[in-house]
Amino acid sequence: MPRTTRFALAAGVALGLAAAVVPAAPIALITPAAPAAPAATVAPAAPGTPATATLAAAATRTRAGESATAVVKNAAGRALGTVRIERYDAKKSRVSVSMRGLTPGFHGFHVHAVGVCDARSVDRATGSAFSSAGSHLGPGAHGDGAGDMPPLLAAEDGTAFASFVTDRFTLERLGDANGSAFVVHAGPDNFAHIPDRYFHRPDSTGATGPDATTRKTGDAGARIGCGVVKLHA
Repeated sequence: MPRTTRFALAAGVALGLAAAVVPAAPIALITPAAPAAPAATVAPAAPGTPATATLAAAATRTRAGESATAVVKNAAGRALGTVRIERYDAKKSRVSVSMRGLTPGFHGFHVHAVGVCDARSVDRATGSAFSSAGSHLGPGAHGDGAGDMPPLLAAEDGTAFASFVTDRFTLERLGDANGSAFVVHAGPDNFAHIPDRYFHRPDSTGATGPDATTRKTGDAGARIGCGVVKLHA
């Protein structure tokens, strides 16, 4: 065997022995990274709304103690439904109403200035219950007063639902020292809107437009339901 061939064969054998002795380096396993958490989505503000105003409004609507409810009951103590009041913003309140057991048609709906619903307290002039709730929340004449709400429209099955926003009162006003109450009336409310063409002789106050009954309740009739407003902590 030629000398060069013997050297090559010896070198190959040596390399093979070395490979068998030295262990192979372990292969590193690469764990795929967890997907990035999605960024929080912020609802865009209305065009032209300052960012500070948007944040303030969001904070206002999420603070504790920003709502109230009133369970409206009839003179027999049976629940007719509920009224929920929530702070809408610094000057407005959202009112949501759910009623049942009403006669079909429109019913006057008001906030009264005293948080007492005593069915035994009867108005001597009208014979209506819940006189304990006092007069409408003021100030303002009937139709323009803070306690004048949109009428409720009861369906044929006696249910009525409504939701609206008003700046006529705040939760603080409803929960003042006198409290307040929501009252439902037997009939529709004309908001003391009597056109001048319906002239009548001067009444005891000298008025020739809406008479005292219309100016007081809008001819909405007896108080058939009353619910004391209770603020939530």
